[in-house]
Amino acid sequence: MFRILTVVLVMLPGLALAQDRAQTLADIRAEIASLSADFNALKQELVATGAAGSGAAGGSALQRMDAIEAALVQLTGKTEQVELRLNKVVTDGTNRVGDLEFRLTELEGGDVGALAPTTPLGGDAGTVASPLEPVVDAPAAAGGELAVSEQADFDRAKGVLASGDFRAAADQFATFTQTYTGGPLTQDAQVLRGDALGQLGETADAARAYLEAFSGKPDGPRAGEALLKLGQSLGTLGQVPEACVTLTEVGTRFPGSQPATDAGVAMEGLGCQ
Repeated sequence: MFRILTVVLVMLPGLALAQDRAQTLADIRAEIASLSADFNALKQELVATGAAGSGAAGGSALQRMDAIEAALVQLTGKTEQVELRLNKVVTDGTNRVGDLEFRLTELEGGDVGALAPTTPLGGDAGTVASPLEPVVDAPAAAGGELAVSEQADFDRAKGVLASGDFRAAADQFATFTQTYTGGPLTQDAQVLRGDALGQLGETADAARAYLEAFSGKPDGPRAGEALLKLGQSLGTLGQVPEACVTLTEVGTRFPGSQPATDAGVAMEGLGCQ
């Protein structure tokens, strides 16, 4: 049922950086446009002054400039190809994560018709639809700094979790991730929300929380832990092949870490080959 997870995991490292890559593509395209404009102006000047075919321009300046112009056209074409591939990866990855969310909800017995549209990976719909457009960071994530009261809200929810009120903790962490989307503590909150849901026996929802924690920041400080707990949750749900794939990814992505060690133990328990 969760075989799509394998493809999602393979695609996530690139998807998590979709916004940064989109900005890079925008910069490259702007530089190419500026260079092309300067190039055309220089070419017109050489032709107008007659220097294009004279010794002052090296005798074959016009031919060399034609070659440079061709190279610029080729570079522009390659940039557009990268844009198309990035759009395809983001769209495909978003669809696959949405499918996984649907299956998790279905497994939990929830109302699949009430599921909200999946947020495109790498940003909101307006950001990813045109990856060459400038990306504006969310206020909560600006400069990686904590928003006002963010730490206090996080500590409050964490305290509720420590008290054993798992339902209230899960709700508070859910509110936190919606309020401080993309903030420095968002991944921590998603992992802890997964822990609270797991304590409530809502394993499918816990798996979704761990998936969101990992996919949102695959290189984040708790990415390894989130991926480990996702694999363990899939094992609990009886999705052993998918659990084994996920746990293997922990060792591949985070070699030598504690999550990688724990993943190895979990794989032995599941009988992964």
